[in-house]
Amino acid sequence: MNVELLKNTVAKLLSGHKGLLAMDESINTCNKRFEHLNIPQSVEYRRKYRELIVTAPGLESYISGAILVDETMVQTAAGGKSFVDILRNKDIVPGIKVDQGAASMEGFPGEKITEGLEGLVPRLATYYEQGARFAKWRAVINIGERIPTTDNIRSNAYLLARYALLCQESGLVPIVEPEVLMDGNHLLQRCAEVTHEVLHTVFNALYEQRVKFEGMILKPNMIVPGVTCAVQESIETVADATVKCFLRCVPAVIPGIAFLSGGQAPEIATARLNAMHLRFADKMPWALTFSFSRATQQPALEYWASFDDNIKGAQERLLHRVALNSAARLGQYIPELETINGNLFL
Repeated sequence: MNVELLKNTVAKLLSGHKGLLAMDESINTCNKRFEHLNIPQSVEYRRKYRELIVTAPGLESYISGAILVDETMVQTAAGGKSFVDILRNKDIVPGIKVDQGAASMEGFPGEKITEGLEGLVPRLATYYEQGARFAKWRAVINIGERIPTTDNIRSNAYLLARYALLCQESGLVPIVEPEVLMDGNHLLQRCAEVTHEVLHTVFNALYEQRVKFEGMILKPNMIVPGVTCAVQESIETVADATVKCFLRCVPAVIPGIAFLSGGQAPEIATARLNAMHLRFADKMPWALTFSFSRATQQPALEYWASFDDNIKGAQERLLHRVALNSAARLGQYIPELETINGNLFL
């Protein structure tokens, strides 16, 4: 294992005020979003949409790494250049989602277990040859009546840890993503309790598997109430609960935390990230950044809607969102930046 190589990749991913772009939706997820907007659900339209993203002028000013999927790793732009090469020419590190999705955990109703560990080592070697330098594995934890169970949390933590070790041995930085879902009507405090248990269990598993903490990045949920909860806490309350939980659970040696958006509205996710930096900048031992998917892409996707004439405007909206997220990483976001005199903020 080349720890220095891993550390160098981590440093590049966490550099400056940049974040990670999660463009790793599965084919099914991407098709569902297309269907909602009446976009043809085909390989070609998924390719065109992803070309729109990777070729967006100035993307490299705000994005340090992009998480791809198998389909995107081998796709090319209209001119024949691979998406991986386009990203590398922009000095954006290509990454790859390596899990194969969450399946029902047999014997544990309402709970999921992530698949994909079988055959992972040769796949990692292929991804490295294709140009990937980091990877991602997502575990999903549901909150509900009498769940999550300890067995579900431990099982997902073990798989995350095994994946992380295999990545590091293959030269890839693992993005470790234990996501406590915001589905449901639970209070913020319940999310905090579950996230606390999940993070402790995950880091114990990572330690037992001898994962090098300095050569990985954590990608967790924020501490938020359930989406249908009657009590929706303030931006500041979410920021406080999130950072305080992480200060208790995440080792200081971890170089960075890159938040997932998890279904939050773009403006809310950005404002919450900003509040964390405003309120805890001098207390956090790790870099705190963003790795949003829908909260970054949705405005661009809705504007594009499959029409070539809309590509430039869609790219502007993509840049608009990542610029705002970048400002939040610096603690410089204010709602007025969403529009300036009716124009996009870039």
